[in-house]
Amino acid sequence: MEYRDLGETGMRVSEISLGTWAFGGDWGTVSEDDAYAALNHAVDLGVNFLDTADVYGDGRSERLIGRLLKDRPDDEILVATKAGRRLDPHTPEGYNYENLSAFVERSLQNLGVDALDLLQLHCPPTETYRQDSTFEALDRLQEEGKVKNYGVSVEKVDEARMALSYPNVKTVQIIFNIFRQKPAEEFFPLAEERNTGILARVPLASGLLSGKMSAERSFTEDDHRNFNREGQAFDRGETFSGVNFETGLRAAEELKELVPEGYSLAQFALRWILMHPAVSCAIPGGKNPRQVEENVAAAEMSPLPEETMQRAREIYDAYVRDEVHHQW
Repeated sequence: MEYRDLGETGMRVSEISLGTWAFGGDWGTVSEDDAYAALNHAVDLGVNFLDTADVYGDGRSERLIGRLLKDRPDDEILVATKAGRRLDPHTPEGYNYENLSAFVERSLQNLGVDALDLLQLHCPPTETYRQDSTFEALDRLQEEGKVKNYGVSVEKVDEARMALSYPNVKTVQIIFNIFRQKPAEEFFPLAEERNTGILARVPLASGLLSGKMSAERSFTEDDHRNFNREGQAFDRGETFSGVNFETGLRAAEELKELVPEGYSLAQFALRWILMHPAVSCAIPGGKNPRQVEENVAAAEMSPLPEETMQRAREIYDAYVRDEVHHQW
């Protein structure tokens, strides 16, 4: 495993880390035993950075990580969580000190820690990024010692750029994968100039880039890939990166031709992300130890040649760009 600096946070994170949305819900049922085994196996393989949120399973994901921290006190395990989606209604005005402080206290309790390594605003409404009071509240939480670093998780490139107008925003979590290439074009240069840590989320486009899906694939009722394809529950870009399922399958078939022998499309897709030096880490999910191990193996792949990167761009341009590039 290789490690990269997470911007100016002082943290060095495994370039393949672990996202834990699936442990909380919206991805079908994941047993506590499988989730905890996945966490432990990730750490065994060198993963030292875990991404979670207070709404994943109403705290279930955070509590599982808290158990891990307690059971493995000698391992360096860095945790990023998120806050804001517990607001009802989910409005910019809700992102104030009183609410954020309450969310932080709950996360501290769930994780069993005295301070959060990284707190991220959880895809707030766009207007929140024009609201100085929200970032003043985060500054205050940092001054109180409850938050070591803070950043944002965004839906859109424009929101990422807006967030960097606040000097203490140290990280940006953004959807970035072969099917969502706009960040590399319009955000990464600014992030590198600012030395901002970048967490690449939804790196496998909700499984479209796993190479394991077909048009016959069905999803359970509690899986967002079933109930959010048109954005019925939350931003449509969270599901298959906003790409039409059938279109994504056709593009994935062409991408398979680029995968080096002995590797999977998922590993290729993760290696593609790591070819961008602005990225601090990719945070694929893993429902069990086997999935975690497959994802981590991407870190061992040789760098991709420029002609392969160019071909991936051409496939994006041919199939996906017109659908997604202007929206996020």
